[in-house]
Amino acid sequence: MGPDASGPFFCFAITLHNLEEALWLPKWSQEASKFQKSVSPDEFHFAVIVITALAYLSAFCYLYLPQSDLAKWVFVGFLGSMILNAVFPHLIATILLKKYAPRLVTGLLLNVPINSLILLHMFENDLLVWKELLFATIVVGIILLALIPLLFKTGKKITPFSYTP
Repeated sequence: MGPDASGPFFCFAITLHNLEEALWLPKWSQEASKFQKSVSPDEFHFAVIVITALAYLSAFCYLYLPQSDLAKWVFVGFLGSMILNAVFPHLIATILLKKYAPRLVTGLLLNVPINSLILLHMFENDLLVWKELLFATIVVGIILLALIPLLFKTGKKITPFSYTP
């Protein structure tokens, strides 16, 4: 599985993962305030669409520019971030709240295995080293964490039916 095959699998996994969250996280966030600031469906849906589009963009850039280190690092950063995201916060929230946190199932059953297999293939084919994986995951993870509140604010302002719960 080279860059030509890894992108579609990654896109499939993240799409189902974000769809699960889009369906259930806004309501869940109303009850799980110590893990997730309360968020309306409109602002959350805007944010999840943008994050999903960025994930697709990272996969397509790596697919069409596999020789680009930047394209590889952004794609690898998304892969690593989505693996970590299955554990922090979704698994931890589920355990501590004793209540299912949206995205846990798709995170553990899709993102972790698919993204891990893509990374394993990259390691086996000398396309990636551990230092790159760690660096890319940290940088992309921090950017995504910083971007989410900005996307919520933007979504709240521009979505036509935004409301304050």
